[in-house]
Amino acid sequence: MRVLGLETSCDETAAAIYDGEAGLLAHVLHSQAAMHAEYGGVVPELAARDHVGRIQMLVAAVLAEAGLAASELDGIAYTAGPGLIGALLVGGAFAAGLAAAIEKPLLPIHHLEGHLLAPMLETPRPQFPFVALLVSGGHTMLARVDGVGRYEILGETLDDAAGEAFDKTAKALGLPYPGGPELAKLAKDGRPGVFRFSRPMTDRPGLEFSFSGLKTAVLNQLKPDFDSQAKADLARAFEEAVTDTLAIKCERALDATGLSALVVAGGVGANQRLRARLKVATDKRGTGLFFPRPEFCTDNAAMIAYAGWARLVVGERSAGLPARARWPLHELRAPAPATA
Repeated sequence: MRVLGLETSCDETAAAIYDGEAGLLAHVLHSQAAMHAEYGGVVPELAARDHVGRIQMLVAAVLAEAGLAASELDGIAYTAGPGLIGALLVGGAFAAGLAAAIEKPLLPIHHLEGHLLAPMLETPRPQFPFVALLVSGGHTMLARVDGVGRYEILGETLDDAAGEAFDKTAKALGLPYPGGPELAKLAKDGRPGVFRFSRPMTDRPGLEFSFSGLKTAVLNQLKPDFDSQAKADLARAFEEAVTDTLAIKCERALDATGLSALVVAGGVGANQRLRARLKVATDKRGTGLFFPRPEFCTDNAAMIAYAGWARLVVGERSAGLPARARWPLHELRAPAPATA
């Protein structure tokens, strides 16, 4: 089965085609980062308008790359939520129109499910069940994943997500948008031990996260006369605190579940210090560690196409779903064949 995936939840417009036998056939993505940089963050109205202007061209490009006509697709998957409501509606409306035109199933996909399944695009792929750390600008959570649609949330952030804390700290340091990758780049020049921050909520049991206080601690240390080296030192200390905290909670989740595989997904999953820190931890305990490639850590359509295929292949069908700006992950269910 060949499934077209569409992603328009925020500031990336993307399309991809996944084939159950051949794997990922093609994927394209347009980032709006340069457009939003002028405003220091995503402007929802501009994001939606840009999706409108690009989605048809990107779908045409991905079909051409795969060497397929639209009629040769077996289903259309699209991000139905969570995300910016206007942006989601663009992708949903286009997907619904195309599915009706070629008379193929329409599959609304939960954005976070796409991230949780993104490592399935790689070789080797993890085997169910596994522990997943989903860490991005909008979400930080640990989940037990027993299969497609079978997710148990083990712990979530109580305030800022890790990626959000990265972006806000980067902005305070005067770094350009998007701030997270820029802060990581600056941190490479930082000297160890110049600043030291606590690892929030690791001094008590549990798998919840909190990064708001860490962000505030950085702001309290930042002085107007800091030169580039001092800012790099501060960035390194912040990055170390975040990655250590994430790694500690991942190890706790593995202990609590008794599972032997850890999946890391979401934009912060591309952070090299986090990857190195988790590799050390999992190598020591003999646990499998799985990441999507960096381009599939951030928002993309390949993960949506795969999630759509995983639901379509067992016979699930849907007439579509209104876009949902908020959509709790625990509301998802395992795919089931359509009933007559």
